[in-house]
Amino acid sequence: MRWELLFADLEAQLAAGAQAEQRWQVAELTRAERAGVHLADRLRAAVGVRVQLDVGDGEPDRLEGALLDATPTWVLLDVGGARRALVPLDAVRTVTGLPVQVAPPAGAAERRLGLGHALRALARDRVTVAVRTGAGEVVGRLERVGADHVDLTTVAPAGRWVAVPLAALRAVVSR
Repeated sequence: MRWELLFADLEAQLAAGAQAEQRWQVAELTRAERAGVHLADRLRAAVGVRVQLDVGDGEPDRLEGALLDATPTWVLLDVGGARRALVPLDAVRTVTGLPVQVAPPAGAAERRLGLGHALRALARDRVTVAVRTGAGEVVGRLERVGADHVDLTTVAPAGRWVAVPLAALRAVVSR
């Protein structure tokens, strides 16, 4: 009888060790999976959620609104009324209000829809926008979108041409 208790105790210890090792493996796999999560995937999972994006360098420049769309290179926010803000993902410094859910990785077609595609659609529609950069804001119409810059015609002073490098864009906000 004593041996039976000894063997039962050994079996319990082995089972506890196996459970501890399994918990450790699950935690390690979870950490490894989280390491592969991109911010764009979290943003895509949050469509419809109200978030705040800080796009400032030094002084805060915040945009707040319902998340309408997100790709690996840009985010679209409803910032109130009929106004929309197209924000390059590279300009985002922090995101507040983002839930922990993650969308599956973007498909091949979505990965090809870069910032240039979205800007060309705005240029085609001849909409008036406020282009935000670290140097300030320029209001005008997008005219041409190059490989690394966008040209716009200003509203005031009227008709002045301004070229803005895509790397300088913080947001393009509809008026």
